[in-house]
Amino acid sequence: MTNHSEDKAPTVHSTRHAAGATRQPAERDTPVPAEQDARIPVDLWLVRSPVPAGGGRRLAVAELDGRERSRAAGFMRPRDGLLYTAAHIALRRLLAPVLGLAPEDVAYVRELCPGCGAPHGRPAVRPGPAPAPHFSLSHSGGCALVAVAPAPVGVDIQRRPTERATEVCVGLLHPGERAELEALPRDRRGAALGQLWARKEAYLKGIGTGLERPAHADYLGTPGHGPWRRPPHWTVLDLSRAPAHAAVAVPGAPALPLRIRPLPAEWLHEGDAAPALAGIAHLTRAVRVKETTT
Repeated sequence: MTNHSEDKAPTVHSTRHAAGATRQPAERDTPVPAEQDARIPVDLWLVRSPVPAGGGRRLAVAELDGRERSRAAGFMRPRDGLLYTAAHIALRRLLAPVLGLAPEDVAYVRELCPGCGAPHGRPAVRPGPAPAPHFSLSHSGGCALVAVAPAPVGVDIQRRPTERATEVCVGLLHPGERAELEALPRDRRGAALGQLWARKEAYLKGIGTGLERPAHADYLGTPGHGPWRRPPHWTVLDLSRAPAHAAVAVPGAPALPLRIRPLPAEWLHEGDAAPALAGIAHLTRAVRVKETTT
């Protein structure tokens, strides 16, 4: 994959749920109009898998809790564990200054599942004295995406599925999604499924069910390709300038433009995170980053 070192504004395909909605790409660096003031700001951060430790710099692994460290060590492929570690360090360092905490003191809980009421729903920050932002995290293919917003949010990143995975997954989809994919030439189905699945997982993370909710229950295909409509009250956006298939979902409407910001590799290292926080504070919209020592 190409290593993009500068900020990129993804091409955004709007998927509002009103009948007859069309896909409108957002131009790079387009100013946000005044009527978007009430829309939901979303910060999107790209984390690339770090190079193994060198030059005496180490990842800030001590900031992770025991469950995170155990899970990182449990991946069969070391590079997957390394990406997991980097993504979770990044998430803690993004959330900590907003909460007025050190990264290692950020604590997570599971919300109640909206389907069954059990505590395995959307991951969330443990309630405290400061208002807690919402977040979502996804990692695949050497990259991770982190989304932070003042309202529920879901994000997903997917590699292009193999031909075999495409054959299996198509049968799990909503009838409208299956019809849309089966109408494509066989050599285009993998890419289309990768993007569709990213939308689906972003939406299911956003509503808090994850894949506990059947993949065929909701239509997340392309509007206008049939009589089907997407779930009401949510907007799902394709992030087509991500390094893989990616999508984000929010209730209502997001503030535009959306940008995926590459997270500096040095921001994941041991040491005081305050200088890095101060350096990127002006880039955030979803939350106000405060200068703090960690």
